[in-house]
Amino acid sequence: MLFLTAIMNALIIVDMTEDNVEEFVYGQCNKIIPVINYLSDKFRKNGDLVIFANDSFLKEDFLFKSKMKPHSLRFTKGSDVSHKLDLQNSDIILPKRRFSAFFKTDLDQTLRTFNVENVFVCGITSLFCVLATAYDSVCHDFYTTIVEDATTAHKDSIHSEMMNFLRRNPLQPLLEVKKSIEISI
Repeated sequence: MLFLTAIMNALIIVDMTEDNVEEFVYGQCNKIIPVINYLSDKFRKNGDLVIFANDSFLKEDFLFKSKMKPHSLRFTKGSDVSHKLDLQNSDIILPKRRFSAFFKTDLDQTLRTFNVENVFVCGITSLFCVLATAYDSVCHDFYTTIVEDATTAHKDSIHSEMMNFLRRNPLQPLLEVKKSIEISI
């Protein structure tokens, strides 16, 4: 017997943890929180997935040998989804230890289980984890959109430059940049 299931979308919210929102990106997160909450509600009402891909580091993590200070440590409140975001019981929380939400996690399998074809990525930061997740999403054969006004970096100018660069990428329509108002699901 053949079962046909509807094609679904997934909103992947990257690294919007207590530590990151409160300390790490110098207040830049506050302007994207309302947009992320709006999108989360829109995706849920459409029956789509909302996934929080959260930094969840070990205290001795290799990345902390860089200039990056320890944050979002596993099993601490700092790695929880920020209390400013509208987390629901139906949402999926995906702990991650590296930039991409796909790297050594079960995200690919989870998306395929729910017949996801379109992935929308937002959160922090446009230069690192959002970008790495978006590129890996395309590498796993998902149509991918970075939501420009639901993503930020430590400086507005850097975020804008990155979005302008990505708008001109040769992977379109596999990898696109759109504002939340342009997303129709």
